[in-house]
Amino acid sequence: MTVAVSVVAAAAAADDRLLAREARKLRRSGSLGVSGWIAIGALVVLGLVALLAPLIVPTDPNAVSLSDAYLPASGSHPLGTDASGRDLLSRLIMGSQTALVGPLLVVVASTILGTALALCAVWFGGWFDQAVVRVVDAIFAFPGLLLAILATALFGSGLTAAVAALSIAYIPYIARIVRSAALSERSLPYVAALRVQGVRGFVIATRHILPNVSGLIVANGTLSFGFVLMDLAGLSFIGLGVQPPTADWGAMVGEGMSGVLQQQPLEALSASLLIVITVASVNILGDRLTERSEAHS
Repeated sequence: MTVAVSVVAAAAAADDRLLAREARKLRRSGSLGVSGWIAIGALVVLGLVALLAPLIVPTDPNAVSLSDAYLPASGSHPLGTDASGRDLLSRLIMGSQTALVGPLLVVVASTILGTALALCAVWFGGWFDQAVVRVVDAIFAFPGLLLAILATALFGSGLTAAVAALSIAYIPYIARIVRSAALSERSLPYVAALRVQGVRGFVIATRHILPNVSGLIVANGTLSFGFVLMDLAGLSFIGLGVQPPTADWGAMVGEGMSGVLQQQPLEALSASLLIVITVASVNILGDRLTERSEAHS
């Protein structure tokens, strides 16, 4: 009897330690951590700069003055000028609008379409679900950047065609994850209980399943933002995205390559640094949001 009591007590103590450890893990994952808040701070600053760019830009970012080419940093030009004599700081500030708005449009469009498609596939099931899976797999086989290059070749260079093509290309990334999470939710008892009560499928999907997978959707959309930003910057770098003289970080990296050869790398380096900071910030934030979503699932 004493042995049995000891075994039960030991098992209870082990369970208590396990629960305490899981509780500590949940509390840690529930917090974004220092890196997460630093990432949020960086993104807030960049977002405010993009939003207020026309108001805070020091000079006209497109004002050309060939006699002022490659001026060093000064009071009138805090970061100097580029090969055309345009103020680098002004172009970086204005370039934040195209660099950030383009990825935001792609993420919003692909998230809405991908989520709607995944929820419909899960709820209707059968042949519709299989058709959606096949279409998503077919789109997934083509890299987003390749589709964007094809779109710009067909419809002309510019941000509009690139955003439309990448919105389609990123639908599978969202749809796959949402479909997997929604399938798990649909198998839970509360969904069966709602169906027995006569609640319509549309209401169950939008008011119950969707809120329960919303954390995962937001986390995945945040991670996708960084990839889209690099895709659009790459298109602008090769001249198929944002067209001159409009300021854009990716275009500035491409235009700054000639300056690198002339020992004037500041244009390319500063634009590249802003891209790296933005991508790193959204990736860190996306990782923290994913951890929180998994911890609360």
